[in-house]
Amino acid sequence: MIEINKNYNESNLVTLNKTPDNTIDLTITSPPYDDLRAYNGFELDWQNLIRELYRTTKQGGVVVWVVGDATIKGNETGTSFKQALFAKECGFNLHDTMIYQKSTPPLTHNRYEQNFEYMFVFSKGKPNTFNGLREPRKYTDNRTKKAFGRNKDNSVDLGYSSKDETRLRRNVWKYFAGGGANDKIASQHPAIFPEQLANDHILTWSKDGDLVYDPFMGSGTVAKMSILNNRNWIGSEISSEYCNIIEERIKKAWEEKRKEKDLQTGTLFENEM
Repeated sequence: MIEINKNYNESNLVTLNKTPDNTIDLTITSPPYDDLRAYNGFELDWQNLIRELYRTTKQGGVVVWVVGDATIKGNETGTSFKQALFAKECGFNLHDTMIYQKSTPPLTHNRYEQNFEYMFVFSKGKPNTFNGLREPRKYTDNRTKKAFGRNKDNSVDLGYSSKDETRLRRNVWKYFAGGGANDKIASQHPAIFPEQLANDHILTWSKDGDLVYDPFMGSGTVAKMSILNNRNWIGSEISSEYCNIIEERIKKAWEEKRKEKDLQTGTLFENEM
């Protein structure tokens, strides 16, 4: 059995090869797509990675795959769609196609500014967990009744009127691009994962004690937010340079967690260090 609450300085395929079938509850990752960034000379074998993620994901588990496309000579590659369709071929359901809207888009010129990435939510069957996050309503409906369509006899279906001040969030989530870390340690990595993005997916698709995995741990954001949300975690990071960043952030996350409450020995966090 693979050791949990640990980052592995190796290829994600090596880590997953050691992982038994149906082990991981939730994967959250943003692979270095289309060679947009030179990732210390390492290449992405996304086909075998997706196959291994399907094998090691629990029935009812979820993979959140955050990715975009490069534009080459005015032509977007479409790699993101190829990856989504391949995941379906491997057996995943494309449970949702969400959008990560960036508040600080780069300049691309000669087209409308590109300011989003896809967040494909793959599920192995029906998701076991969905804790829907809510947001404030912009408008309040004060009517005592409102129409919800027609009944079989063509009469108006008068449903209930919700006076709740919140509603279920939509599937376009906006974050400061690369932000959320707000520390010099994480900034040493070229592609910082937004902390709030990782946090929101962890809260949505998992529960306390679940196992969360990031095959491209990068600056350690998924590990950090897993710790702060009482989840177990594992990570893979092939670059030893980035592993040093991860270890520093993990240490600080545990210090932050201990400030909130004393950790119980022999429970969820026995293997955190």
